[in-house]
Amino acid sequence: MPFPDFTPTLPVMLRRQAALHGERELAVCEARRLGYAQAERESAELARGLLASGVGKGTRVGILFPNGPDWITAFFAATRIGAIAVPISTFYQPRELGWVLRHADMQILLCCERMRGHEMLARLERAAPDLSECKGEPLHVASLPHLRAVRVWGHATRDFAQDGPRALAAALRGAPAIDESFLEQVEACVAPADPAVVIYTSGSTAEPKGAVHTHGTLVRHAFNIGQYQDFVCGDRVYASMPFFWVGGLVATLFSCMNRGATLLCEEAFHPDGTLAFLSRERATVVGAWPAVIQALAQHPRLREYDFSSVRGGNLYEVQPPERRPADIELRTNSLGMTETCGPHTWGDMKVDLPESLRGMFGSAVPGVEHKVVDPKTGERLGPGEFGEICVRGYNVCQGLYKREREESFDADGYYHTGDGGFFDAEGHLFFKGRIGEMIKTAGANVAPREVEIALEAVPEIKLAAVVGVPDPVRGQIVVAAVVAEPGRAVDPDAVRVRLREEMSAYKVPRHLFVLSHDELPLTDTGKVHKSRLLELLLPRVRASGEHGS
Repeated sequence: MPFPDFTPTLPVMLRRQAALHGERELAVCEARRLGYAQAERESAELARGLLASGVGKGTRVGILFPNGPDWITAFFAATRIGAIAVPISTFYQPRELGWVLRHADMQILLCCERMRGHEMLARLERAAPDLSECKGEPLHVASLPHLRAVRVWGHATRDFAQDGPRALAAALRGAPAIDESFLEQVEACVAPADPAVVIYTSGSTAEPKGAVHTHGTLVRHAFNIGQYQDFVCGDRVYASMPFFWVGGLVATLFSCMNRGATLLCEEAFHPDGTLAFLSRERATVVGAWPAVIQALAQHPRLREYDFSSVRGGNLYEVQPPERRPADIELRTNSLGMTETCGPHTWGDMKVDLPESLRGMFGSAVPGVEHKVVDPKTGERLGPGEFGEICVRGYNVCQGLYKREREESFDADGYYHTGDGGFFDAEGHLFFKGRIGEMIKTAGANVAPREVEIALEAVPEIKLAAVVGVPDPVRGQIVVAAVVAEPGRAVDPDAVRVRLREEMSAYKVPRHLFVLSHDELPLTDTGKVHKSRLLELLLPRVRASGEHGS
């Protein structure tokens, strides 16, 4: 098991990095800058306020902010006292938000007032309408029975919410015994084995999964994968991956902290504004999902900005020629998921591979074990044989929230990822796609059944089937086929508008095709044959101008 040279808990990591880097900038956004020592001080003050208001070890604390200083200080305020942070996707629409808040047994929610032009308290009220009946704390809401408080950064425009910083400061003034030395004693009770986060990701059915990770796992894995990353002290790294996803939390935030780098954060991506921000802040590493990189690289004003400071990442158009790959498929990739705390394979991404390793996804991260099994029989397969990739090691989650461990792990302690591929004799992984139906679009997981349920709730739609169509930029795009109710007409554009009000934008089908029932390919048992449906829809997607291949 890889160990850093300090006790692997989040409070120890935070204090250590604050002592090492002082007032060096940790996070920068348009409106605010946050230094390492400042993050430690501000999160300590919030942590003491949380203690004074009744939050303690094991309390589930929701974190709902965009990337930036408020997210960082709220997260560390909770985790440094042993509370369990539940990072919440800013993409969630009311139905999704309400489901996660209830499933996580959320006890206190820390959130911002507005984000991307949306009022978050109004969204929360739509997620749990009975909140509107509450006045003051503690909250008692039938739809969210464990929720006791909502603390907002900004104006508390609803009776069920309080001004977060002000309320916590008031609670602390009423508890003078909770001073700095008291906080240190609380932090000393936090152990590497303690749960630190529940991170939600899409499940293989319609319900998301909550992966429970400990302090030790988070700190160790960020430390361990740092050997592969190109961050150095003083780097200014574009934080494009949301912190509520494990890639943004572990591979970006924690990894940058371990190197003394600065994170450049945005509330929302707008190509022109992003280019100006990165140029002005002298970004040194610009990495993002292919769709974001393509939008930046193809922007007509790209060359108007000064990017001479950029030396790493995958925006190759502004990097020195020697760092640009001749063929992107001849650069190592990595494979990971929320349940494995991010990447479980990695390799040197800065050098070109031989042709024999084209499309390779690296080798096992030290301390991580793999096996490949037949998805039907569970039989272990040998090198070069395609099957389901299974993982075990220090990096794997302790379990899935509200699921018994036996549901998630086999008898040998391996987690079955649902990813398909094989390892060659030298231990190089070749990932070939999902064994099941899960769609991965621009780095986000989409459960087809969740989208199908939303579509079938539309009165005009009798049946819906959703598939992932390969796309060179996003990996896959979400595409739906629907059958109309007899005598009804389906307007695809109107349906997509409705879905955008109910679920995250990346889950809304980019294409929606209306088929007759006879056109829909079915199995002998009457279920939609997804692979044949994909074959049927591919030509239609191509005809629309998409890259489906």
